[in-house]
Amino acid sequence: MDIYFKHLDSPLGKITLTANNTALLAVWFESHRIPSLAQATLSPEHPILKLCEQQLTEYFNGQRQQFLLPMAFQGTDFQQRVWQALTTIPYGETWHYQQLADAIENPKACRAVGTANGKNSLSIIVPCHRVITKNGDLGGYAGGSDIKQKLLDLERLYK
Repeated sequence: MDIYFKHLDSPLGKITLTANNTALLAVWFESHRIPSLAQATLSPEHPILKLCEQQLTEYFNGQRQQFLLPMAFQGTDFQQRVWQALTTIPYGETWHYQQLADAIENPKACRAVGTANGKNSLSIIVPCHRVITKNGDLGGYAGGSDIKQKLLDLERLYK
């Protein structure tokens, strides 16, 4: 499978996008542990990557609340259910991990939901940043808690 990537500057620093021929695979912040791109091709004009860049720009400018991109979820069935449920969290709102577990009809899987949430490779697009702890703390975020807070603040500003 051919993998393509591009870098873009954002209000939150450099972001790396990866895609194959049919779908977006990942959105990485500099603070993520990005898998090796040695086998990937730099392709700034790749149509899926360009569309993602356009939609992210609109998002950062407060002009987009939902992403319309082909996405490839790469994980276990459980992880994919969690990530799909993340896409239903409304813009500018937060859920706690228990709500996410309830949404996938597995209320005892609160910790597993948190682990799956942390393995989401489609940051922002699949809004794992909208999940916080039950007591209102930010909780974890693979991109860093400062980025998570900035994303939540941005959405509250434009809601």
